[in-house]
Amino acid sequence: MESIKIERTRKTPNVVFNAETGKIQIEGKSIPENSIEFYKPLVDWLEEYGKTPQKQTEVNIKLEYFNTSSSKCILDVFKKLETIHKTGNSVVINWYYEEDDEDMLEAGEDYQSILKIPFKMIEMEE
Repeated sequence: MESIKIERTRKTPNVVFNAETGKIQIEGKSIPENSIEFYKPLVDWLEEYGKTPQKQTEVNIKLEYFNTSSSKCILDVFKKLETIHKTGNSVVINWYYEEDDEDMLEAGEDYQSILKIPFKMIEMEE
């Protein structure tokens, strides 16, 4: 299975979905013109990955900012990960936020309350 690598732009995050290591990373800003178009390949990839996932899938989310349409798409990504978790595979989501960024902490806590999947809130120094 091919890994996904998308370079960061002004409006889209850096994305690395590595099937061999089970490491998934989304980092930067997520304000694409069309969120569904940007995230659909990631959701589709997770659907495929979920058929033969690694024993441990580690998800690192380091978003500086995301818009409302991205938040729905990110939830779709998390729901695919939740499905992988429910089939008995280890999945952990590391949600990074800067120490003064209450909004990003709350966003992570909101996702955590919706999903049945281990979340770690990780405070970063600016």
